[in-house]
Amino acid sequence: MLISDIKKLLDAKFLTGENYANCKVNAAFGCDLMSDVLAFVDDKVLLLTGLTNLQVIRTAEMLDLNAIVFVRGKIPSKEVIEMAKDMELVLLSTKHTLYTSCGILYSNGLRGISIKGAED
Repeated sequence: MLISDIKKLLDAKFLTGENYANCKVNAAFGCDLMSDVLAFVDDKVLLLTGLTNLQVIRTAEMLDLNAIVFVRGKIPSKEVIEMAKDMELVLLSTKHTLYTSCGILYSNGLRGISIKGAED
């Protein structure tokens, strides 16, 4: 799914990276625990979270994530936005909750990540 599609579906606004609107996202992961993000997420994934601190941006950098959607209308600090700009990381903000945002994206074809070793 294209980042531009994600923006439209979530009625989100760009905070950074609008020039990457035509980049593709392969999967999504909604989480506020960065330890889970580090444990389960591969690169080129969209992260949806309510956290707006620098640790989220550092985690995205370590995993080479495509984009981050901040939920519940959250807007990170200028410092966080500047760090994301320096990394050419897309940041979006939506007023939807984490649960609703994930549901909208899933129902429109963006699947979640596969957790290795999880039982069916």
